[in-house]
Amino acid sequence: MSEGTDTAVAQPPADPAPPRRGLTRRTWTLVISLALVLGLGLLGGFVRVPYVALGPGPTYNTLGQAHGADVVQVEGEKTFPTSGTLTMTTVSVTDDVSLFGALGLWISGRYALAPREEFFRPGESEQQVRDQNVKAFQDSQTSAEVAALRYLGYPMKVVAAEITKGSAADDVIEPNDRLLAVNGKEIGDYEAVRAALEGTKPGDRVEITFQRESARQTATVTLGKTEDRPNGFLGVLPVDRADVPFDVKIGLSDVGGPSAGLLFALSIVDKLTPGELNGGQAIAGTGEINDKGDVGRIGGINFKMVAAREAGATTFLVPAGNCDEAKQHAPEGLRLVKVEKLADAVDSLKALTEGKDVPGC
Repeated sequence: MSEGTDTAVAQPPADPAPPRRGLTRRTWTLVISLALVLGLGLLGGFVRVPYVALGPGPTYNTLGQAHGADVVQVEGEKTFPTSGTLTMTTVSVTDDVSLFGALGLWISGRYALAPREEFFRPGESEQQVRDQNVKAFQDSQTSAEVAALRYLGYPMKVVAAEITKGSAADDVIEPNDRLLAVNGKEIGDYEAVRAALEGTKPGDRVEITFQRESARQTATVTLGKTEDRPNGFLGVLPVDRADVPFDVKIGLSDVGGPSAGLLFALSIVDKLTPGELNGGQAIAGTGEINDKGDVGRIGGINFKMVAAREAGATTFLVPAGNCDEAKQHAPEGLRLVKVEKLADAVDSLKALTEGKDVPGC
């Protein structure tokens, strides 16, 4: 080996870098995105929103049948043939709606969303709300019967609907007793009971005459007091009823609310009078009615008009209080007729049959 010559010594190769463990940033982004989508899907599909969905509901021809029986039945009195339709309309209320379900219904354009608290007050159960709607529906049937028979000229009577516990009338008057006289004044309608007590004061003793079944009775009671009125308090809720020897029954269940009253009243009038009130046409409508025949404003008119048109109606009876709203959303081909009283509706239907003008919205 020569002096001064450097000798190179070979170094062993370095160990390779260990492989990187775990997911890449791109993979993490994908995983997180999928998790968010899955979370939103679960949120939208299962989380309920505090809204209900409103839309067109079922319709019923009050001159026809439902569940195999006539919707309006008159037993014990002569009736006349009818044709065409007098269709009552309803609004569907869908509760327990998910976020995605609510969005889907709203986007469809057929439904609208409303705060749930407008239909289910805090502390009320769904069963309580359902019971209230059923009672309102039953009350509308009674009012429709009284309004129709009053319009047709049948005699009326006043009966005790409810008795206040602990009041002057408690243990003296019973529900369904007929009130004949109060404080020396004959009773012709329920308003006469309040008029008979005008000028009295708590502690006064007054005479009441009533009829239970076929027995006429008279009793003297001591009037009580209430905070909302200065007159003596009798404790009877009087209501008008038709004094007729026949029965009117409305056989329709699973429907709530008072807005079918007008159509029920028209059907009773149609069945008890010669000819066809609707001229055989497809008529629909809505409207709350009281026992005097006044037609009141209702809710959901837009949805009810859609339901009526889809059921084939060409004319729709609209409460006067709903006219402004109705004429802005009336479906094509649906004629609107304004109604303030039962007599208005009867007159308008007769005029339509004769080709005459009728009041519109």
